[in-house]
Amino acid sequence: MGELERLRRRYGGREPGLLGARHSYAVLCPLVERPDGLHLLYEVRSGSVSQGGEVCFPGGRMEPGESPENCALRETWEELSIPPGEVTVLGTPDFICNQRGFLLRPVLGLVSAGGFAAIQPSPAEVAEVFTVPLSFFQATEPDLYHYDLLPRVPEEFPYEAVGIPRDYPWARGQVEIPIWHHGGHTIWGMTARITADITQHHD
Repeated sequence: MGELERLRRRYGGREPGLLGARHSYAVLCPLVERPDGLHLLYEVRSGSVSQGGEVCFPGGRMEPGESPENCALRETWEELSIPPGEVTVLGTPDFICNQRGFLLRPVLGLVSAGGFAAIQPSPAEVAEVFTVPLSFFQATEPDLYHYDLLPRVPEEFPYEAVGIPRDYPWARGQVEIPIWHHGGHTIWGMTARITADITQHHD
């Protein structure tokens, strides 16, 4: 096989990912209809998993060849016992590229009344489940904090061979951290960034 054909087979019709990414994750952003309107449903992680006690959406690592939608529905079934057939996928909001080298793929879905009634959190993973009205996020701006991403270049970096000066202006970055407080829960970080994208009007 020639080199051109090898490249064509490798990239033709391929869904691009994040270059160098070790993993991709998907979360379901579950909408539920309550008497006072649409709510988003959240989990509190159990103390036995990483980042225990934090608020998140149901989700986890995507398996090879798995779509974000299938991963989000599978993880929601495992964590909350909501059958995939009780969730109507509405679309896929913008994904997050995390500075640690992974993609977080949100999936927006409407959980049926039957699916909401069927919720049984897995104690190994989920300490609590709660909902927040979309109207709260639409009426309440989050507290915003930021932290800087600063380059630490090794002393032995070959500046001369690369052809740049030692005072080269390496790229820096900044991460925004939105925080909402509601009903004794704190929604923050990537979960809050996705929440803002879903609930804040972009029109």
